Amino acid sequence: MSTLDPSCLAVRPWLTVVGIGEDGLAGLGDEAKRAIAAAATVFGGERHLDLAAPLIAGKPVRWPVPFDAAVQAVVDGRGTPTVVLASGDPFFFGVGVTLSRRIAIAEMRVMPAPSSFSLAAARLGWALQDVTTVSLHGRPLDLIRPHLQPGARLLALTSDGDGPAALAALLTATGFGRSMLTVLEALGGSEERVTHGPAGSFALTNVNALNLCAIEVVADAEARVLPRAAGLDDGLFEHDGQITKSEVRAITLSALQPRRGELLWDIGAGSGSIGIEWMLADVANRAIAIEQHGERSQRIRRNAVAFGVPGLVLVEGVAPAALTGLPTPDAIFIGGGGSEAGVFDAAVAALKPGGRLVANGVTLEMEALLLAAHQRLGGNLIRIDIARASPVGGMTGWRPAMPVTQWRWVKPS
Repeated sequence: MSTLDPSCLAVRPWLTVVGIGEDGLAGLGDEAKRAIAAAATVFGGERHLDLAAPLIAGKPVRWPVPFDAAVQAVVDGRGTPTVVLASGDPFFFGVGVTLSRRIAIAEMRVMPAPSSFSLAAARLGWALQDVTTVSLHGRPLDLIRPHLQPGARLLALTSDGDGPAALAALLTATGFGRSMLTVLEALGGSEERVTHGPAGSFALTNVNALNLCAIEVVADAEARVLPRAAGLDDGLFEHDGQITKSEVRAITLSALQPRRGELLWDIGAGSGSIGIEWMLADVANRAIAIEQHGERSQRIRRNAVAFGVPGLVLVEGVAPAALTGLPTPDAIFIGGGGSEAGVFDAAVAALKPGGRLVANGVTLEMEALLLAAHQRLGGNLIRIDIARASPVGGMTGWRPAMPVTQWRWVKPS
């Protein structure tokens, strides 16, 4: 059980973060109203400041751009009674998370209002704990793709009035056009509007910039549904044959053992399949794909978008030089180019203590390198032999794939 640092108990909160809804002052408690009235400075968006204007006696400050400067402006007021106005719950895809990276929670009082997700669930009668919530505000719409599972209920916050139409277009293009799309606008305010309809026939106009989309997912037969297990079908990826095949990929991901928030280097990424599936294992996971071929690099970018992990970082260059300056990885996969001079040793050196390194070899040269690594460093060697049934004349027989030698190693702490 953790306890607060005793030194924090002596800190007096000077910053109050107040969640405010579209109902403005009417939705605030007395304590929040007193904090706003007593603040020397009140930060917020233009809409927030307008809603709270009758109570603001101090200096109202509209958020500057870029937002990093805004956070610094709040920090500069340390010790002076300050209020930050936020939409709904400041710690649910909100400004509270950003502020807490610079300001200790002991220095804050936080007074949340219902989030737009809570309000949407209340309007729809959905159990919020059973719903997937996604923020697409200022983020790529493609992040919704892994969550498009038949029968799922999703709540997605969009960036502006064009967001619902763009989301409907993405759903339709990927085979989910029959999904019921509900657009909830200006929840809690006088301009609240709730509109239902299939994504494939979306025709709503003049959508309020403050909106949230609810999706009841229905998949057509050809819909691009991404399975939850490792070893996705090769046909889902765009590739030129340079891809870790599905069965071997499943074994490789199992060996890499993805854990939440970890960083993977995928050296010789080919189609990007290993890095993509690593990121699909958890929304907090990160991956860097290192690929020297320009055409394959473009495929990796397209695959990352198609699988809903546009945050995959691509480094186009030749290892080991391309590895210089990259953040320290928790795990490394070497799939291509591992037998090139210096690549293997650079990967071993870069891996953090306790990190995992998995390398696959199909050539004799790479196999020799892995055998030598096993003799020198230890770890585990396995051989993966896959055969697939295929026509042999008028009958069917087994056609073996090239065997794969796989070395797995955990760097000593």
